[in-house]
Amino acid sequence: RKVFFDTHALVCLLEGNGFTTQQSEVIVSALVKIMNTNLDMIYKDMVTKVQQEIALQQVMSHIGGVKKDMIILEKSEFSALRSENEKIKLELQQIKKQVMDEITKVRADNKLNLNLEKSRVKELHAQQDRALTQTDRKIDTEVADLKTMLETHKLDNIKYLAGSVFTCLTVALGFYRLWR
Repeated sequence: RKVFFDTHALVCLLEGNGFTTQQSEVIVSALVKIMNTNLDMIYKDMVTKVQQEIALQQVMSHIGGVKKDMIILEKSEFSALRSENEKIKLELQQIKKQVMDEITKVRADNKLNLNLEKSRVKELHAQQDRALTQTDRKIDTEVADLKTMLETHKLDNIKYLAGSVFTCLTVALGFYRLWR
């Protein structure tokens, strides 16, 4: 095998840097063996130009056979596939139409149910509003009655207080006259 660097120059360089001649030759020999081993590994994975051309010819002949088979299949089965595809398209269109009809029916039913539910909710709100109004009126009436009762009791208390004060004054004046 050819070595692509000057081994003698490498030996001289190693000797110039303190290695002995024997050590330098052993190191260079080891490097050459390592390079040869690496090249052998690389060459194992490579193919020659002749091998590549043979493989290319085999692939091309295989492609030509596949093309012939495809032409035969296209003529015989492709028309069957086309007719089957057309049948499936028609079936899909029919199914699509049925689904659209069902969707329309469901939408109409949902709209009707939604409108009925809205009416029920409005009626319920109206009933709640009427009940709330009646409750507010009852509360207002009760509050007014309580205010009236409170005012009545207040006036009664003022009357009793005034009577008590005048009675006390009368008694006090009576005692005052007796002691005088």
